[in-house]
Amino acid sequence: MQTENINGRVLETWTPQEVREGLEKGEIVLIDVRTPAEYMFESIEDALLAPLSHFSAKALPAELGKHVVLYCGSGVRSRKVSEQCLSSKFEKIAHLEGGFANWKASGAPYLGTNMATGAPERMAQKPVAAA
Repeated sequence: MQTENINGRVLETWTPQEVREGLEKGEIVLIDVRTPAEYMFESIEDALLAPLSHFSAKALPAELGKHVVLYCGSGVRSRKVSEQCLSSKFEKIAHLEGGFANWKASGAPYLGTNMATGAPERMAQKPVAAA
């Protein structure tokens, strides 16, 4: 995990493996800040949706005793939202390095849409080898 100090508060950048372990241990709340359409098409299982277009830091669960980890498609929107959170009530927040694209590239499972039926389905893919 990488950490960065932003105005005396901490922004953490988690790898897909760290997020996966946090979910498995029940130590994090994972928040997807993409659009509802992106979330419905494919998402990380157990992630909650708080789209950037309607985002409010005060609505996030800061008092649960769990780390809040945000993600988007590439890491750009989740970093933006993380910085908004740090400028309001959060002393520390995290986001997924490289976003959902990096999650999928790591080979981690996710929920996708079965194009034949339109139903949600657990997906997995082989990790992308580093060049």
